[in-house]
Amino acid sequence: MTTVTDEPDVTDVPEDLLDADGARIESTSKLGVFATLRRGIQISPEITRGIWLTLGLASLAAAGRVVVPLAVQQTIDVGILADAGPDAGRVALLAVLAAGALVLAGLCAALVNVRLFRAAEAGLATLRVKAFRHVHDLSTLTQNTERRGALVSRVTSDVDTVSLFVQWGGIMLLVSALQIVVATGLMLVYSPILTAVVWVSFIPMFLVIRYGQKYVNRAYTLVRERVGAMLGAVSESVVGAETVRAYGVSERTGRRIGGAVEATRSAQARSQVLVAATFSSGVLIANLVLAVVVVVGTLLGVGGGLTAGQLVAFLFLVQLFTGPVQMATEILNELQNAVAGWRRVIAIIDTPVQVAEKPDAVTQERGPAHVTLRDVRFSYPNGPEVLHGVTLDLPPRTKVAVVGQTGSGKTTIAKLVTRLMDPTAGAVELDGVDLRDLAFASLRKRVVLVPQEGFLFDGTVLDNAAYGLRVPAGSTAEPEAEPAETSPETRAAVERAFVELGLSDWVADLPDGLDTEVGQRGESLSAGERQLVAIARAYLAQPDLLVLDEATSAVDPATEVRIARALDSLTAGRSTITIAHRLSTAEASDLVVVVDQGHVAEVGPHDDLAVAGGIYARMHASWVAQTR
Repeated sequence: MTTVTDEPDVTDVPEDLLDADGARIESTSKLGVFATLRRGIQISPEITRGIWLTLGLASLAAAGRVVVPLAVQQTIDVGILADAGPDAGRVALLAVLAAGALVLAGLCAALVNVRLFRAAEAGLATLRVKAFRHVHDLSTLTQNTERRGALVSRVTSDVDTVSLFVQWGGIMLLVSALQIVVATGLMLVYSPILTAVVWVSFIPMFLVIRYGQKYVNRAYTLVRERVGAMLGAVSESVVGAETVRAYGVSERTGRRIGGAVEATRSAQARSQVLVAATFSSGVLIANLVLAVVVVVGTLLGVGGGLTAGQLVAFLFLVQLFTGPVQMATEILNELQNAVAGWRRVIAIIDTPVQVAEKPDAVTQERGPAHVTLRDVRFSYPNGPEVLHGVTLDLPPRTKVAVVGQTGSGKTTIAKLVTRLMDPTAGAVELDGVDLRDLAFASLRKRVVLVPQEGFLFDGTVLDNAAYGLRVPAGSTAEPEAEPAETSPETRAAVERAFVELGLSDWVADLPDGLDTEVGQRGESLSAGERQLVAIARAYLAQPDLLVLDEATSAVDPATEVRIARALDSLTAGRSTITIAHRLSTAEASDLVVVVDQGHVAEVGPHDDLAVAGGIYARMHASWVAQTR
């Protein structure tokens, strides 16, 4: 048989055939820091929900921090060094008032933490959901421009970096900024000269931080990219573990993963060196400022410009000032890490959706499906055409087999008919309506694709088959509701489907029947068994048009015959398009479409084409010779 496989999947499309115009997922967004923050908040508005009340509470918390310097100053100048001698009562009163103010400030700080935490979690949940949903909205071609593990890392680890900053850094940055403002205001009251000394001393550090943040940002951007690449390499190797062992390439795979891990370690180390240098400069300058204030403050005190209590209070205020400044350097570094992660998530969300639903999309009634392709052309971005003006009219209630050599364009036709991709020219119509004008819900109700390798989710045979139920059996829920896979009605519907497909004996032979666990990706079952479950799932969906990428190619001959008989009952009154790798499928079809190098070369019943002396006749003769 000459037609044993189809053209390469889109994962095999060369990288230079993909561009950034809606076909490629960018590694990171090109937005600046503040633009990234604005875009992030726009995507997750919950982050700023109730922000004014939070700011008010944070202001009270920051004001509470200056209670201690005020209490110390008053205790020294009015209580201990009073003209009439130490006043124990005044000292006690000041201590009680200070304690009360600190308790109130602590409560405000706790409320700020709770409010910011809740807002951050709500916003980040929205970010994850939007990113995850958008990944599913992207076409297969777009998804395959990035490794699955790296793609998943954007919705997991990259969002985690944002989460760490918003929940911790955001709180600290907010409180620290307010604390700096309040401390500066009170320092001005005590001594404008010393306040100027403090600010002038910190100006060099502010300049260094501003300059250094560019490098920190680049370093963290590289870290996020390397982490994504590492997760992609690891996940790929885990999924392909059987192939790795079978071909004895464990060492080579280990070196590849080791290289990804080392690249990640190197990027992380470089970023942390920059962070340590920035933070250390803040600590050094803070200590120098404190020493300068002691010297200048002592001189001012000797000259009568400051009382002893004011000088001690000012030193406390300097600590309140320098602490947040040092903290701010670390927070700004975490901000760069968060922005790097945020940019990668935003890059996903801002990736244009090639196969999109129109705002005015229409809904069709169920019924026999009439499929028409009108001068359909398709090419991958920046690549040559793979379909050249394909025109087909596939009547309803017809079993159609599409055959052709490897790379002829068969699977491309299937993906266009199911609207996993859109044609670059021409139109694919369902009952006279362009698929681009149909609502996705209506299209997915009417058209179901069964790929060559059925994908199963981790769960039971029952769970996986029940995915085909549009509405849980016996339920009045909306079609979009979560199917109740374990309900008695659903179990009965699944059992009935396997009986009608002639697969009840196969289910009975499973260890736990319908409750047999299939494992991750269905790996507890054989390839043929996985396909049986996928076919049962499609049967339960009861589509108007069933598109099969040779769904029986992975099963043994006996099972193939059994499934073929079951599919006969399923296709009664329905349309079927089968991407046929076995010409036995074409023999059993009502209509055969022969695709050759992107053109429809022949169309007609098997009996007519087999004796016409064309491409199909040669293919069929070769197949017959091989099967004798």
